[in-house]
Amino acid sequence: MTDVIIAGAARTPVGAFNGGLSAVPAHELGIVAIKAALERAGVAAEEVDEVILGQILSAGEGQNPARQAAVGAGIPVEKTAYQINQLCGSGLRAVALGQQAIKLGDSDIVVAGGQESMSMAPHCAHMRNGQKMGDIKFIDTMINDGLMDAFNGYHMGNTAENIARKWQLTRADQDAFAARSQQKAEAAQSAGRFADEIAPVTVKTRRAETVVDTDEHPKHGPTVESLGSLRAAFDREGTVTAGNASGINDGAAALVLMSADTAAMRGVDPLARIVSWATCGVDPSIMGTGPIPASRKALERAGWSTDDLDLVEANEAFAAQAL
Repeated sequence: MTDVIIAGAARTPVGAFNGGLSAVPAHELGIVAIKAALERAGVAAEEVDEVILGQILSAGEGQNPARQAAVGAGIPVEKTAYQINQLCGSGLRAVALGQQAIKLGDSDIVVAGGQESMSMAPHCAHMRNGQKMGDIKFIDTMINDGLMDAFNGYHMGNTAENIARKWQLTRADQDAFAARSQQKAEAAQSAGRFADEIAPVTVKTRRAETVVDTDEHPKHGPTVESLGSLRAAFDREGTVTAGNASGINDGAAALVLMSADTAAMRGVDPLARIVSWATCGVDPSIMGTGPIPASRKALERAGWSTDDLDLVEANEAFAAQAL
């Protein structure tokens, strides 16, 4: 089977919750990312065989937001698109599915990535049978569908607390890790390290147009001391705070995948080659530890060890989980 390579990549800025991208639906963010990724890969929209996008919060956004993004990006209606929901792993799973499709010969060029607008996740109520008496409860779909453990009935932050207790991670450990991450993000932003990968988003209002081209989520100037002043967010006696916990954001990213043979014929200089991937399940109460067995499995499939890795990029949802 042929190798699969990444021919182009782009992402929108990461918008803060109710920030600069809060009025932009997820599929419109996806459109921006897809168009930019295709342009960078030198691939015309009509050459794409399929689009696969991860998305968790799609209530009220209409049928198949991945398809909406694909068509909006100029990909012909004859080409297909679908959405995948594997929670935090959705975007990566979309890339894995794209790789599989190419290796199996089902597709030659695939756009894979993810899109999400947490700001636009609606509140909803079940009114199908009417309400004869009493108050009507509205459910926050962002919390219910994205941040609440369906098995244990508690927030993702509580799973981070479980991890901190199980692995004896202190508040100081987590705050130090979080502060260092924010400081690295600030330094990278100041040096313009993210500029080339970001596709600006134009936000139109009745009065004006605003261009969002910078990540809004990183906090500049945090220290261990400033983070230490925050209260625990999920357990009064806990260690997880707003400063060392996962962010709530809006954004999209897209990769253009193709076979190595196709890339060679097109004269494409690959950004990367997909060597292996793996997925593993863990107890939902410690959901953030899933990358540990999955990474071991992916390394085994590649025939590598951690000593072979020059750089590791890890999703720091919670400092406890990353540690």
